Amino acid sequence: MTRSEALPPLKGIQAALRKTSEALARELAFPGPNAPDWSASEWRIARAVAALHGVSSLLARRLQWRGPPGWEDFLCEQATHTAARHVRITELLDALDGRSRTAGVAFVPLKGAALYAGGLYEAGERPMADLDLLVAPGDLGPMTRTLEAAGFAQTAVTLKHHVFESSPRLDYAPFGEHSANPIKIELHLRIAELLPRRTVDVTDLIMPLPPRPGLNGYRSTASLMVHLLLHASGAMLFRALRLVQLHDIALLSARMAAEDWDEVLAASGPQRGLWWALPPLKLVERYYRVIPARVLAAAGRRCPAALMRAAASQQLWEVSMSDMRRSAFAGIGWARSPGEALAYALERALLSARVLGQSALARAPTGLSESRPPPGATAVPRLRWMSLRPVRTATLNAVRHALAQPR
Repeated sequence: MTRSEALPPLKGIQAALRKTSEALARELAFPGPNAPDWSASEWRIARAVAALHGVSSLLARRLQWRGPPGWEDFLCEQATHTAARHVRITELLDALDGRSRTAGVAFVPLKGAALYAGGLYEAGERPMADLDLLVAPGDLGPMTRTLEAAGFAQTAVTLKHHVFESSPRLDYAPFGEHSANPIKIELHLRIAELLPRRTVDVTDLIMPLPPRPGLNGYRSTASLMVHLLLHASGAMLFRALRLVQLHDIALLSARMAAEDWDEVLAASGPQRGLWWALPPLKLVERYYRVIPARVLAAAGRRCPAALMRAAASQQLWEVSMSDMRRSAFAGIGWARSPGEALAYALERALLSARVLGQSALARAPTGLSESRPPPGATAVPRLRWMSLRPVRTATLNAVRHALAQPR
């Protein structure tokens, strides 16, 4: 597709996003022998879905059928880039391990890096766009100097992390995985999510006791599961969940013994609870059927009624970038009281254009951006803009790139 060519109707794009997202989710969980009966445009939009959900390299290894040549070429190319990028990240982690030992700083590689270390994925099987690290707040200075010595400079500070980047490359690829894309490091001082106005903090569960200088693993399998669930919940609140996140949880769950789940339930504690974990747990169970019934029951006992009802029937496409329409109040169902829901709605309505896009943008795949209201819009025009549910630029960009591929 060239710049002069028009996109298919948005209604048709959304239908294809939904259809292909759900089909690929089922295939990733339980690969079948037969290729989907999709149109040419649906096969191309399926590439956008695979890129948005971070599962191209996984599909390349797990699918039992072969699609059209263009689809097969895309998956093969993505698997090659993912494998090459994995080598770069592994080398970077080894270098940071040595440097941080010298500096006396302990750190924990999070999520994807930890899943690789635990043997849940083979080398290069799962993409890692960024490298997430956890350090104690008192080690921020020494770790910053360690990263700077490794060629990274701090480029941003958010509520969740400090961002470090190396010099950008001119051959940056905006769609899917590319081995040459710069590696971004997100340095966390705590592990927490705002759901939607109450902070759920699980930092005290992550770092091993006592940590040693250099690279450390999670304290336990249970602490890794708690983090994966909390991260997925935060993504669902902004409808930015990725299929790779569900796959991570499913793989880890399949390896967990009863005592690991007991630790998850105990670690959540009476104050923290597991109410926020029910939506991702239900989704994983819906597609993979690996979550123990007692864990679902425990999470459900503390879950708000409205959120529980929504979780009972949610599908992946609805809580991910596969829903191309933006919703300003997507997280209101996570409120735990009418007062909290009202406060959340007012807060979202009055936020500036910059802040409105920030949360979803932070969770969007690298190289994609989120749609936002017109600059300088006053509160009333902004409310009107939000009520129209405009198209999410991140999703539309992925579709454009997929449709523009040579074949």
